[in-house]
Amino acid sequence: MDDDSWADWPERWTGTDCDVRTAVGAIPREVKDGFRYDEVPWQRFRHFYGPGEEIPGLLATLAARDAEAADRALQQLWTSLHHQGGTIAVGALAVPFLLRIAAAGHPELRAQTLRLIAEIGRRQHMGDGSREGLLQVAEEPLMIEGSTMCPVDWTIQAARQAVTDDLHLLLPLLSDPDPDVRSVAGYVLAAATGELSHVSSALQSRLAKEDDAVVRVSLILAIAQLACEHQDEHAPRWAWGLWSDPGRPPEVRIGAGLAWLCLVTDPAPDELRALLTDPGTRQYDGLLQPVPWLTWIDPTGVGLRSCIDEMLTTNIPELVLDDPWGGEPSS
Repeated sequence: MDDDSWADWPERWTGTDCDVRTAVGAIPREVKDGFRYDEVPWQRFRHFYGPGEEIPGLLATLAARDAEAADRALQQLWTSLHHQGGTIAVGALAVPFLLRIAAAGHPELRAQTLRLIAEIGRRQHMGDGSREGLLQVAEEPLMIEGSTMCPVDWTIQAARQAVTDDLHLLLPLLSDPDPDVRSVAGYVLAAATGELSHVSSALQSRLAKEDDAVVRVSLILAIAQLACEHQDEHAPRWAWGLWSDPGRPPEVRIGAGLAWLCLVTDPAPDELRALLTDPGTRQYDGLLQPVPWLTWIDPTGVGLRSCIDEMLTTNIPELVLDDPWGGEPSS
């Protein structure tokens, strides 16, 4: 492109054929439900290693009966759509179909398919276990993906809207018999941009009956992420109540402690520091590594420990007195 082509970029692309949000939003429900791939403009966008027209074939194989071929297709989709932690525009076009495949396809591939959906709709976050970063989804507005020159956050917005449009497919997966699926379903649902009270209520209801440690923490972080993004002023009190209650299971207190630190800017109180740095907490490093938010923090298997260390050592700006996100709840 010449210099004039970049005038008013990216605003001048808004709503055009180059805007993946427009492309995804224009896919009719019947096209999604019927897997009518030929009615989707794959050719407008590339994946990380080739043309977007390759993606429908991989999706079709993933949805087919051959489990081994489906597994290979899923791995190729991961390679093509999630490179070094980054997301790419054509991935957002795939999200509505991935959701339907996850809901009805091979049960053994459901969790990984859901995880791919979540990562397509999330910024590059590997290694960021900070209080500001752990639950952050959006990307910087001017961050672009090099091969398409599309703003990365447009891809994230498009994928998140696709998730929101198909909540009816995701919410039942909170009751899936596979705990890995329940855990990652919470990760995907945390990206919802609409029906927030309904989604949060479903996550809370599942948490009340959940007995798997990884799923419990995933649900807590999902609830906190929704609250953080949409400024639910009641969430800090909720998280405080969980982590400060010695009668709660340890993983619930740990997860809620992380959630509280992400929801407020207060310094960590001594009681929370004691909980998170207690030698007994270290036994949960490996157990909680599969929690989706923690998996990418440290690939050596100590995502929880890395996250705790970063959250407790980062300097946080002093909180103004009238901030509604205040710390310890008043009685």
